[in-house]
Amino acid sequence: MGRAARLLGIVPAYARVAWEALAPRAAGGAGRPRVVQAVIRSPRGVLLCTRRELRGWELPGGAVQPGESDEAALVREVREETGLEVAVERLVGVYERSGFRAHEARVFACRPAGGALRPSREAPDIAWFDEARLPPGIFPWFRGPLGDALAAAGEPVHRREHQGARAILAGARIDVAMRWRGDPRGGASGARETSRDSSAEEARK
Repeated sequence: MGRAARLLGIVPAYARVAWEALAPRAAGGAGRPRVVQAVIRSPRGVLLCTRRELRGWELPGGAVQPGESDEAALVREVREETGLEVAVERLVGVYERSGFRAHEARVFACRPAGGALRPSREAPDIAWFDEARLPPGIFPWFRGPLGDALAAAGEPVHRREHQGARAILAGARIDVAMRWRGDPRGGASGARETSRDSSAEEARK
């Protein structure tokens, strides 16, 4: 995909993100859904992925379905997005986020336990990164959980964060920069193994 097409894709992508954030409130739905996210570490580094809508690195994971435990949801989401089976080791923390796309994120430390790394429609770019050379294109709301997970293991943290205009603009800058470069690594030199789905890339046009 050329640079012009990547940049033109901003309009539908941002419209979709805004709709997903505002539609539940307009309909009187729950204002803070629960999601689970995985910090997966191995000798190859820490695993990060991108999404179809916004181009920036983040943690794999997703929403918890009714009647599903956090751990079961996390294992399912990671398998669907990356092809990996993971063993959940510990709860890193709970992050209550208000403002734009308000939600509660429960982040777990995990290790690979099987499967094979492969991209998906949900996560078209996947890569292992050296923990000391993480990419600059990580969305800011994932840096805190990553830092907590990579620090010495301790009691789970509980943090409250507000996603206001500053977070929105920071995320938009990362997205535009990655679209401009067309480099899924986000300009990082620490990517040790990258997997990319060309069919998903076409779907993002």
